[in-house]
Amino acid sequence: MKALVVVTGRGLGGDASIAINVIKTLEKYGIDCEIALDESAPGILFKKKGYTWHKVSIPAAGGFAATKFSSVKAAFKMIAATFKIRKLIKNLDVEFVLGVIGGGAIVGSVGAKLARKPAFSLICTPLDTKVCMKLNHCFLLPEVYYYQDMDNLPTNVEKAYYPINDKVSIGDRNNALEKLRLEDKFDENKKTILFSSGSSIFKGMIEGANNFARLTNDYNLILIGLPLHDEYLDDLSEDIIYLGYINWLNDLFKFVDLAVVSDDGLSVQEAIFCEVPCVCLTKIKWGRYHNMESVFKGAALEAQLDNLNDKILEALANRDSLKEACKKYSHDINTSKENIAKKIVNELKDK
Repeated sequence: MKALVVVTGRGLGGDASIAINVIKTLEKYGIDCEIALDESAPGILFKKKGYTWHKVSIPAAGGFAATKFSSVKAAFKMIAATFKIRKLIKNLDVEFVLGVIGGGAIVGSVGAKLARKPAFSLICTPLDTKVCMKLNHCFLLPEVYYYQDMDNLPTNVEKAYYPINDKVSIGDRNNALEKLRLEDKFDENKKTILFSSGSSIFKGMIEGANNFARLTNDYNLILIGLPLHDEYLDDLSEDIIYLGYINWLNDLFKFVDLAVVSDDGLSVQEAIFCEVPCVCLTKIKWGRYHNMESVFKGAALEAQLDNLNDKILEALANRDSLKEACKKYSHDINTSKENIAKKIVNELKDK
């Protein structure tokens, strides 16, 4: 069986990771996955994992930052893009299409409809939920505002946790310690707090870390990722350990006492899966708010910039109970990619 997986983004961040995690699971079921990325995507993560891809047009409307203008502009581009995807579907002779978030989900769904092929979508943005839920089976990810409203979901829609790489929990605390000892500001007698807004550092995360650094110097404060704009780092407090982009996050998760993360689903889920208590800093990514505290009740606290310091101290004081609550979600997060793959395979068998 062959599938076409249409992926939004540049092939190097969270959307790519999500797609690869599902692809690898589908491959276990004997499904050969062809991949389609936007023609401008460098596809670094796919290349690193040994995958090639087809270059197509996958217009982006800006995800959660989409405006009416950007959505309309993207809609016109989508029309041409879906016909190109339809042609690719027919040329590859795939049995089904999987669209991954945003433009990838929309182009995949509409292209599959035109090609008269079954489609599945991983959705989480305002635009992909509007379009894909009307066309095919959808897996609703935690960032959607009505994620918990199970009573009103259509029959072709079900909620799912982000499909993550389970290797993120296989780390070595001692490896992290050895690397941190190379940093002049690191004190192994202090507890350690990680600040992360994913692969990209948003300005609000730097502001939050700086605010806590001004409050106290009783903790090691670590910031990871690459700044969305280089000048952001000019404002970073000298008391914060900046590690840049790292490939040993699994080790770091084994070492840190608390994580302060942006409140988008993947960052939160990885921390909770690794049983790291976290504070979700809201509205730092284009004003987005996803209510992760309610999705992961008891395992995460929610904060805005003006009360982040208090919430960090509260989380540290209640670290044991937060850590225990993480265990309630760890299994379901870990099995998400397997559940998605199984449901796709089973539905195809019934067709």
